[in-house]
Amino acid sequence: MSGLHFAAVNAEGIVADLDLLPAAYRVLLKMRAHSEPGGRIEVDQITLAQMLGLSRASVNAALRDLDLAQLVKKQRAGVYQLNPMVAGYLSPEDAVAAVKTMPKSQRLNSSSFVEQYRQAVTAYQDQLAEKRRQREDTKRRQNLKAVS
Repeated sequence: MSGLHFAAVNAEGIVADLDLLPAAYRVLLKMRAHSEPGGRIEVDQITLAQMLGLSRASVNAALRDLDLAQLVKKQRAGVYQLNPMVAGYLSPEDAVAAVKTMPKSQRLNSSSFVEQYRQAVTAYQDQLAEKRRQREDTKRRQNLKAVS
């Protein structure tokens, strides 16, 4: 990425309120620095990990956190899209136009944005706990069958 890019808003304050994983902030900043105008970036997790001196697992967790926060969406393997409110644009007009096309509920300045993130994290943690319980139940049943 070269040249001066514009953003429609100063999003750092609201992003700081999300209380993301520390690696998520670093990944977001690196992705912003290397994204195309409009926020598209082609980069894989291994490359991000190397750029930041992090493990692939840390980058994976960071990307999951950024997805839950609606700041970065995976389009396909190695291709991501930044939230229009954190992406850079070639002109202020492009930045404003991109934000205007967003549903108001997905905007960083939505009054429920931080709460939506917290609910998404809770739902994700609940899903992980349920999967853990299911694995434990399956293991317990298998052990009972083996003893019988």
